[in-house]
Amino acid sequence: MITAAPLISESSYWYLTRASGFVSLVLFSVAFTLGLLTAGRVVSPRWPRFVTESLHRSVSLVAVCLMVLHVVTILLDRYVKIELQDAFVPFVSAYLPFWVGLGATAFDVIIVLVLTSLLRTRLNRFWWRAVHWLAYLGWPIALGHTIGIGTDRLWVLGVVAASVLMVLTAGVYRVTGWRRVAVRRPL
Repeated sequence: MITAAPLISESSYWYLTRASGFVSLVLFSVAFTLGLLTAGRVVSPRWPRFVTESLHRSVSLVAVCLMVLHVVTILLDRYVKIELQDAFVPFVSAYLPFWVGLGATAFDVIIVLVLTSLLRTRLNRFWWRAVHWLAYLGWPIALGHTIGIGTDRLWVLGVVAASVLMVLTAGVYRVTGWRRVAVRRPL
């Protein structure tokens, strides 16, 4: 009797979960950095503000898609049993409840940011910005999730360190306005 081979092996879910998690962390770090630069009004004649804003939106969209893939593949993986509620409700998972809870919290923050961004034209600007400040909490929580669950290899710590350095550098730009270049407009 011939049986059909599964489309995806069990270990493939683990690899997809891990890869999508790391790449989404890097992309969220890039999106966070671009958001900080946009909010800090960092511009130059060669790099107009609309480019930073467009990149921020595009990178955020790809990061959200990879984060959804990350959650779906961990739910499909049978090796570590993560339930659907564990993806949304923080700190209830049977497997590493604190670290999975940080991931669920970051996921919830991202869901709120996506929903309010989709409704941006219908929301008061003040409320949209107030909710968007959650990103300042969501990114370090996601970073903590990565450190707690995924740093079993030295290169992972390198990715985490590079992400932190990138965000901190943009944060310095945002807070201090250091080296902000004004665009000269013709008369």
